[in-house]
Amino acid sequence: MIGPPGNVCVRCRFDVRDGWAGCPFAIPKRSRPGLGTGVLGATGPFERVGPMESSSAQHVNTRTGHVVVIGGGIAGLAAAHRLLDTGVRVTLLEATDRLGGKLRTGEIAGAPVDLGAESMLARRPEAVELAEAVGLGALFRPPTATNASVWTRGALRPLPKGHVMGVPGDPAALAGLLSAEGLARIAREDELPPAEVGDDVSVGGHVASRLGREVVDRLVEPLLGGVYAGDAYRLSMRAAVPQLFDAVRTHDSLLAAVRHLQAKTAANPGTGAVFAGIEGGVGLLPGAVADAVRAGGGDILLETPVLGLGRASDGWRVRTEGGVLAADGVILATPAWSASVLLAEEAPAAAAVLADVEYASMALITMAFRHDDLAGAVPGGSGFLVPPVDGRTIKAATFSTRKWGWVADAAPGLFVLRTSVGRYGEEEQLQREDEELVDVSLTDLGEAFGLAARPVATEVTRWTDGLPQYAVGHPDRVLRIREAVAALPGLRVCGAAYDGVGIPACVASARRAADEIIATSTLARGTGRGAGE
Repeated sequence: MIGPPGNVCVRCRFDVRDGWAGCPFAIPKRSRPGLGTGVLGATGPFERVGPMESSSAQHVNTRTGHVVVIGGGIAGLAAAHRLLDTGVRVTLLEATDRLGGKLRTGEIAGAPVDLGAESMLARRPEAVELAEAVGLGALFRPPTATNASVWTRGALRPLPKGHVMGVPGDPAALAGLLSAEGLARIAREDELPPAEVGDDVSVGGHVASRLGREVVDRLVEPLLGGVYAGDAYRLSMRAAVPQLFDAVRTHDSLLAAVRHLQAKTAANPGTGAVFAGIEGGVGLLPGAVADAVRAGGGDILLETPVLGLGRASDGWRVRTEGGVLAADGVILATPAWSASVLLAEEAPAAAAVLADVEYASMALITMAFRHDDLAGAVPGGSGFLVPPVDGRTIKAATFSTRKWGWVADAAPGLFVLRTSVGRYGEEEQLQREDEELVDVSLTDLGEAFGLAARPVATEVTRWTDGLPQYAVGHPDRVLRIREAVAALPGLRVCGAAYDGVGIPACVASARRAADEIIATSTLARGTGRGAGE
């Protein structure tokens, strides 16, 4: 479409009689074989269409469909990869200058390290299958150390076995971690009447009401904090620990529900490591998926924030600073707040729910020490958790050199560890200077196990609003979001804000979104007059 009646853009009223170059909604023609290179032919899949308007009256479409994926984290990349397998043309837009979201690799003193998530649940198939599909299957590695501790009540205490996210089936499993009073309180659950949990309940609230606060404060809270950086007394059991929620609804006591889950696990123990990393870091996964997307003909544009999303009679229009993309389908793989803004006009009900999703921020402080400077100070195991109730600054420490063989192999004379700082409601921690975050980490490590050495290299990575918080009622809110979005043909959402924050859960939500987009009749046939000719 050259221009709307009256020779002005219908959105910004720019006079286009002398050309569209000055209109913020103008779109250079896509570079196609035999047509030469368009204005943005080397960097983007743009076509000239009327800005946020339908082109069906003047444009004959012979495509099998074009889907725009907004967001270049692992969910967006996984969605793009899934779509390309069906022959759909894909454009992925990422607002920042890098892909991967919370997956990111780096290097410290010559050792490759993850600066974000460092492992994935290996017994869930989605992320493993994606990694295998992009050539990383041979690089999966189990942790070389798995025994961890809890730093609480003034000492490092072994992390107990025999629990479900900190909830025991037998009070004896927590001996040595909890006080005698705390263990006795757990044992008294049999005296309580059955509890109704309704449609949802907070993890911390329900466990404390059945077993006492100490088990929540000393074990459940730090374990959940390692996943969500959240508050156990606010987190949804149905969303965060769904298998426990289901068991609780069918058993008279919490201890009985946990024992039921433990018996199921014992009967079907599974094979291989529960968690796994990728040699060189799981942060390699986004780059490998992006390479596969490009090799499959997909377009990936960095530093391309989306400014608007609107419907047209023949699909969707996605507005960026460089122009407007015409799409038959759109997948929003962005954080909840970003999706809320983009959906405000077309799906206000979904936007309102998304706007209420809260996030936690955290920082990772990675440090490398000379082995000779440590003098055997670092305790055994893979690291330790820190309950918030103990009032420390760090919430966990991971001994990367012990946990991942490739870190040890790359820097044999060094010991690499990282701490994490920041939980829900502690955004002020991220306002500290890098040097201060290093110093408070060293102070806590010194108190935990006597560390006195100074690191030879440090790296501070901030993840502002990095982890969505699954407050009580989260699954029902997700259902409302999806129902509102599904009412708009060719639009879906995916990512960590919905069904889980782990890598497999994000990949699963991406698969679901891609499969549902593909199933729409417009994409199956192509769109516009003459589609499929």
